[in-house]
Amino acid sequence: MNDDRNEQGPRGLTRRRVLQIGTAAAVVAAAAPALGGEAVAAAPAAPGTAGFARPGAAVRPRFRWWWPDGLVDPAEIRREIDQMADAGFGGGEISAVHHSVKDGSVLDPQGHGWGTAAWVAGVEAALDQAARRGLTVDLTIGPSWPAAVPTITPDDDAAVQELAYGTVTVAGGATHDGPVPEPVAAAAKGVTKRTLVAVHAVKIDPANATRKETGLDFASFTDLTERAKDGRITWTAPAGGDWLLLSYWRRGSGQQPEGGPHSSPDSWVVDHFSKAGTRAVTAFWEARLLTPRVRKLIKKAGATLFEDSIELETPALNWTPDLPAEFKRRRGYDLMPYLPVIVLNKENTVHSYEAGRTAHARHDFWLTVSDLLNEYHFEALRTWAHSVGLELRAQPYGLQTDAIRSAAILDVPEGESLGFKNLDDYRALAGGRDMAGREVLSCEAGAYQGGAYNTTWDKLLRTMGGAYAAGLNQTVFHGFSYATAPGAAWPGFAAFTPYNGGIGFAESWGPRQPTWRHAPDIAAYLGRVHQAMRAGTSRVDVAVFRQKGYTKTGIGAGWFTKYGVPLGWTHQMISAPLLDLPSATVRDGRLAPDGPAYQVLFVEGDRFNGNECTLPLDSARTMLKLAKAGLPLVFLGDWSAATVPGIARDGENDALRAVVKEMFALPRVKNVAAETDVQGALDALGLRPEASYAQSSTLLNAHRRDGRVDYFYLCNGKHAETVKPPVAAIDHEVSFTRADRRAVPYRVDLWTGETEPVAVYKADGDTVTVRIALQSSEATVIVLARGGNHPSATAAETEVRVDGQRLVARATTAGTYATTLADGRTVTTAIGAVPAAQTLTAWRLRVEDMTPDGTKQHDLALDALKAWPDIPELADVSGIGTYTTTVTWDGAGAGAVLDLGEVFDTCRVSVNGRRVPPVSVLYPAVDIGPYLRRGANTIEVEVATTLNNRLRVSDPAVYGGASRQAYGLIGPVRLVPYGEAVIRTR
Repeated sequence: MNDDRNEQGPRGLTRRRVLQIGTAAAVVAAAAPALGGEAVAAAPAAPGTAGFARPGAAVRPRFRWWWPDGLVDPAEIRREIDQMADAGFGGGEISAVHHSVKDGSVLDPQGHGWGTAAWVAGVEAALDQAARRGLTVDLTIGPSWPAAVPTITPDDDAAVQELAYGTVTVAGGATHDGPVPEPVAAAAKGVTKRTLVAVHAVKIDPANATRKETGLDFASFTDLTERAKDGRITWTAPAGGDWLLLSYWRRGSGQQPEGGPHSSPDSWVVDHFSKAGTRAVTAFWEARLLTPRVRKLIKKAGATLFEDSIELETPALNWTPDLPAEFKRRRGYDLMPYLPVIVLNKENTVHSYEAGRTAHARHDFWLTVSDLLNEYHFEALRTWAHSVGLELRAQPYGLQTDAIRSAAILDVPEGESLGFKNLDDYRALAGGRDMAGREVLSCEAGAYQGGAYNTTWDKLLRTMGGAYAAGLNQTVFHGFSYATAPGAAWPGFAAFTPYNGGIGFAESWGPRQPTWRHAPDIAAYLGRVHQAMRAGTSRVDVAVFRQKGYTKTGIGAGWFTKYGVPLGWTHQMISAPLLDLPSATVRDGRLAPDGPAYQVLFVEGDRFNGNECTLPLDSARTMLKLAKAGLPLVFLGDWSAATVPGIARDGENDALRAVVKEMFALPRVKNVAAETDVQGALDALGLRPEASYAQSSTLLNAHRRDGRVDYFYLCNGKHAETVKPPVAAIDHEVSFTRADRRAVPYRVDLWTGETEPVAVYKADGDTVTVRIALQSSEATVIVLARGGNHPSATAAETEVRVDGQRLVARATTAGTYATTLADGRTVTTAIGAVPAAQTLTAWRLRVEDMTPDGTKQHDLALDALKAWPDIPELADVSGIGTYTTTVTWDGAGAGAVLDLGEVFDTCRVSVNGRRVPPVSVLYPAVDIGPYLRRGANTIEVEVATTLNNRLRVSDPAVYGGASRQAYGLIGPVRLVPYGEAVIRTR
């Protein structure tokens, strides 16, 4: 027996990894004759896995498609739809975005602006060609962002509003006789009207001051609004201390969509908190954009109406005319006495009462704003979008509003890789999506600052890998720019570069990029990830209750984020409104049993307000009902003096504490004092994650269930992209919960789409245990389904694969290897001599050099691999390089893995003129055994780069400061032979 069980194979990986690198069912079948006897057909696909070979357009990644407003040619629009389709993408989101065009007037906003006839003609061409090619198109709600239309002025009630405060200090006993204080923040350009909302006086109280806020005495609040006449007020402050005289002015904030002008007349941002603002949007669409042809084409190829993040920027306070009345109707008390501690100056609060009162009043204010945004904007827009054949997709964050509730309203909630700080930001949106029974959680992906023309697919996949484990299942890449615009330099118009004269955001993907030739491999890979993450319904272990449904904060969940996830636990955030949804029922001890099927509800203090133990009374009563129905709950913290999160009504806090006390008396409700006690509470409740690890791991997982079939997406990833250094490789067992006790594990190769039975696993009741080995950022999918009754083993000293009705051992060194079969017997298998690995150093390199003057050719002979900047002829070259070498193969062994080592950025491999299956961008190694023949073999590796190195010299004013990137096939490239033998199972 060979004891060299940790022999290193390709790229320093253990032998256990050799099979995982690229052996798929089709390759297995092709290699079968080398084992002796007749070839045995590969096992049939397991239920639920057949579609992975060719994922459909609906699950393939999409592009944010930037147009220079309506200055587009319908013929070019059709070509660009074809380019997306040919590259394997699912569609594009049409956006009027051109931040790189310094002078927007050159785009002719009057004749070719957003919403003009030229814009509509472009939209018609996009929809029509998408329908022909089987793609879909998303339509952005307005030019750039936020939502805006050219049919209002900043003084209209339908325009976005602000409340600006003015202040003057009045000494005790002194009299102010003069103008009502002017606003601290000046009005924006174009704003000509304003309305005085109120005038208040409040005594200064240093005891309530904070580091940045002036303390005020709530009991001293005095409403002086009726005293203000003709812009003046006379008032004498009571003796004994200084007072503030405060005025509040409602006016338009004058915000316009970014990067304009986009239209003529100018577009202005609408009020997102009123029916009037939403009507302004829908009325414009009905009158100007939804031509009869567009309406028909939407039915064929329309996907969603999209709105970017809610970035309502003002130096004052976000407002709407009916806010005071809406506040009183919803919160049950008058807003006015609390305005002094709610007003903002440059996004900062400026005054405070005592801490608890201040925090609770601010909670109620923003909860009201959140209600208005969700009801008058998102709900209304969703209803309207459905009426024209579209779904509503949006990024529902940017203010202190309940984005979790918004995610439950939207057809497709969306996050973003640029602004989201970690995976918990996605988990917040995923909770809303899943509790509402929706399918898709989207992401604006890859908007790296300074990343224009230097972003790699490798970086994108490493960024996104962990996010899919947090619930993402749609990727919208940032982005694909229309071909040209006035003044655009080579390689064409790009929406975000140059940006303020320098290197801009992200990429402009498309045919201008050398890597576009390999984009179909990336698109198919991501399509398979999305497909797995849309199968059936989401299954999540824990619902974490949030008193404030914010996201884009980076704030996680106590214990679970830090300690639970490394053990396999999965969680999402939910907020109070989600407990009112029809899905909020309990069956078999699970919340939302037909959706995420949470095992436990975890309740902690308000992480946005010092972990204060607050809980809405209605939510507490609902939790009590859920607990009585059998749902386990775990509370973290001291809840003996729990309070409601807003200003309490008479008796409300006492009622809350009574409900909490009754809950805590139930046997399935646990209250722990510290995070270190959470694990013990879960154990006491008999709970375990549906994918569990015996030791702490960087493995991230997501679970979907479709009937009796389970899908587990696994990624060796990070909680946040900014975490350095990258995680280390993992190699350990994972125990999966299965719906069907006769289900067996299959592994999906996300790069090829092939599905193979897992040969070595342990089954015990409702769990299946599989050993998972992944490098940093690598991902795979495990499917648990009934299959073809193939043989299996529970332990093995080397790689084992299923070949029809037999097991095959594989190793990179000769020896005798033990295998423990499913029936408990241990057998040995001898693998004969295996040729030594060889490093391939001599190559011919042919380069297609992409330049502003066209493509040039370079031909070089290399006796050693090195990065292009280290080769004088290629120092500033970008493009596609084809490396060719010849290898002699004597037929010994069963085959070989070609390990490419370091590659920048994407690659494809051919052997003897036959292209092998797609190669992982992250770890480029592939089994070429079925393609080798006895004697001389030609190996060809095609490598594609970014445009960074060429742009450094072709456009130095913008890109000259960029560092050269280490392009090419850098290696070392190794051919690692392996031997195989059939395992005797009878």
